[in-house]
Amino acid sequence: MKHIPRKRFGQHFLTDAAIIEAIVREIAPKPGQAMVEIGPGLAALTQPLVERLGQLTVIELDRDLAQRLRAHGQLTVLEADVLKVDFALVAQAQTAIEAIANGKPRLRVVGNLPYNISTPILFHLLGFVDVIEDQHFMLQKEVVERMVARPATSDYGRLSVMLQWRYAMENVLLVPPQSFEPPPRVDSAVVRMVPLQSPAPVDVKRLSEIVQVAFSQRRKLLRHTLGRWLQEQGFAGQFDVQRRAEEVPVNEYLDLALALV
Repeated sequence: MKHIPRKRFGQHFLTDAAIIEAIVREIAPKPGQAMVEIGPGLAALTQPLVERLGQLTVIELDRDLAQRLRAHGQLTVLEADVLKVDFALVAQAQTAIEAIANGKPRLRVVGNLPYNISTPILFHLLGFVDVIEDQHFMLQKEVVERMVARPATSDYGRLSVMLQWRYAMENVLLVPPQSFEPPPRVDSAVVRMVPLQSPAPVDVKRLSEIVQVAFSQRRKLLRHTLGRWLQEQGFAGQFDVQRRAEEVPVNEYLDLALALV
C-alpha cells in the first residue's frame, strides 16, 4: 500500500538515487558500526546503510511506517518520539561488546530530520554528545547555514554558538527540492557534526542563558541587553558590550560562561 506523506510529521521522502548515494558516501558506514537513523521513512537511505553495516537501529514515530520497517530482518525499530529517546541507552544497547572492551560506547547518528522540529532535535542530541561519534543530518539549508556560520554574518546566532561549542561542523552536500516526494518549498543540505575532543567545560544552561540574552535584540549593542544582564549578575570582569551579539566569537561567549560560574 502506498504511504501518503503526513504533514503533521513533516514527511518529505528522499527519492533521488544519486543524492542518496552521495549521502551514503559522506557517511561512509562500515560493517559492524553502531548506527541509529532518525526518521527512516520509506527506507530510501536505510537500505543502503544496512547493506553496508549489517544491522541498523531506526527511530520512527509514524506507526504505519514503523510496522513496515519491522518486516526488515536487519533493523531494530524504535517506535518513538525522538525527543524522548535516551541515546545513551541506545548506545549501550548497540555497542555492548565495544563498551565491555573500552568502557566508551559510541554511536553514529544519521537522518533526514523533520524540518518542523529539527532545532529541538539538535538540542536534544546535545545532551548525549558524550556517547556519539558523529552525526550526519539532512536539514533545511538555511538551518545548516546558521549552524556553521562565522561571526559578523547575518546567519550567526544562538544556534551557531551553542553547536560550535561542542561540534566541528561542515556543510557537505546541497540537496534540491526535487530530490523529495513531495518536494519541500526550501532547499536542503547535509551537515556533518563531529563532537570536539576537548570542549570548554561550560555549564550548558549558563551558556544558553547568556546567548539567549545576547541575541534577544541582535540589532542593538550588547550594552542594552547582555550588559544590563551582566550587571544584574554582579559580573565584575571585562567584556566589551559596545558590540552587537553577532560580532562576538564563540570562544568569548565560552569564556564569559566560565567566568560566571
